[in-house]
Amino acid sequence: QVQLVESGGGLVQAGGSLMLSCVASGRTFSTYSMGWFRQAPGKERAFVGGISTSGGYTDYADSVKGRFTISRDNAKNTVYLQMNSLNPEDTAVYYCAFSRYLYQRPSRSESEYLYWGQGTQVTVSS
Repeated sequence: QVQLVESGGGLVQAGGSLMLSCVASGRTFSTYSMGWFRQAPGKERAFVGGISTSGGYTDYADSVKGRFTISRDNAKNTVYLQMNSLNPEDTAVYYCAFSRYLYQRPSRSESEYLYWGQGTQVTVSS
């Protein structure tokens, strides 16, 4: 079993920045890729980005590319989502996710993730 605890959400003005953190426990963090997803009101949960086990490979949704950056610190069992140039369309509950498979590259599909955090709310005001 893996526990994921997110933090860092909140209210920010358009153009501002936030950094989300997700701490994992219960399994060897460094051998699994991680993903970030978000769910806006009235919409399905959607892929935001993912990072490989070493951090050497990242993938981003087109809507956040160039504004969001994912990183990880395997010594701290933590994955981060740095969000810059936020706009109201980024308002959502953000979830971190733990890959289902060892050493697999991060997937854009929810089904490839086995464990999920509780979510953290990000609200961007105009």
